[in-house]
Amino acid sequence: MTDPSAIDGLPLPEHRQSAIGHDLARTAILGQLAENRLPGAIMLHGPQGIGKATLAFELAAAILTATGDEDPLRVREQIAAMSHPNLSVLRRRPKDSKSFYSVIRVEDVRELREGLHHTRGRAGHRIAILDSIDDCNPSAANALLKTLEEPPADTTFFLISHRPGQLLPTIRSRCHNLALRALPDELLVQVVSTSLPDLDAASLDRAVQLAGGRPRRAFETLSLAEDSPVGALILWLRQPEAAPIAAALKLADALGSDPQGPDMSFAREIINDWLANEMRDAAMRSGRSRRLASATELWEKANALLAEADSVNLDMKQTLAVIFDSIRKHSALSASPAEPA
Repeated sequence: MTDPSAIDGLPLPEHRQSAIGHDLARTAILGQLAENRLPGAIMLHGPQGIGKATLAFELAAAILTATGDEDPLRVREQIAAMSHPNLSVLRRRPKDSKSFYSVIRVEDVRELREGLHHTRGRAGHRIAILDSIDDCNPSAANALLKTLEEPPADTTFFLISHRPGQLLPTIRSRCHNLALRALPDELLVQVVSTSLPDLDAASLDRAVQLAGGRPRRAFETLSLAEDSPVGALILWLRQPEAAPIAAALKLADALGSDPQGPDMSFAREIINDWLANEMRDAAMRSGRSRRLASATELWEKANALLAEADSVNLDMKQTLAVIFDSIRKHSALSASPAEPA
């Protein structure tokens, strides 16, 4: 086991080494490489499952090739085998033969740091990829910060983050930050079709419709039943204030019937994305202070309710019913005319 987030049957980011999309970020880093002014730390941030880690390995291959003395094919082969001496990758470590630690621990970061201060194994730049930095516990994050404050020479860190707002500001400030976005549908089709060339057109269309521009989510949808309520949730969230209360209750009942199932796991991601988008949109629009306050309160309430349901095994159907009712009320407020200046 090498990647705790791996999906069975799909190649890992280190095997792909070729991200589809994200041209602006790619061009920016390759331009800095050509000018010999690579940053000491690069943070690739954006929604989970859009190809950030794949892009990091692609850029790592380019950097190791440009600064080393081996041909590109040999470099890519070593990266795929995780055997290149100038490449370090830090993920959540295996706890045993069947599971991983829930966090990246401080001892993991210290081991990485000690390895980077040793004599390099080969000519050229060194690369360290943290996938993802969001998994670092507080002690590990502080240990990483010390490394970023005094980085080894000719070394670039790629920090993968799905939630950069939750990271230490001092870590973000020491990185060259690049925001990656969800993919347009035509590129998403390309990603899925490349990995699953035998996928039928109906399954492909459904995966793209439910994925919201995230390749990982597109692959995950393939495990959902055709009558999964996840699709109904996506449609409901487009205009929740206009739907009858009964529709929300029906959704809560369908999704909450199996709290540990794939439908519920998928639904929680979609709800969190929707809440995050509401806060971001409200923050970017003038004359919407009430909407921002409502969105922030909704985010805190929904996450607290879900955490409580997890910790004390509350009825997930009832938890979702309360969350959906709060979403309806917030959406009704958001649909009202803008506040006076």
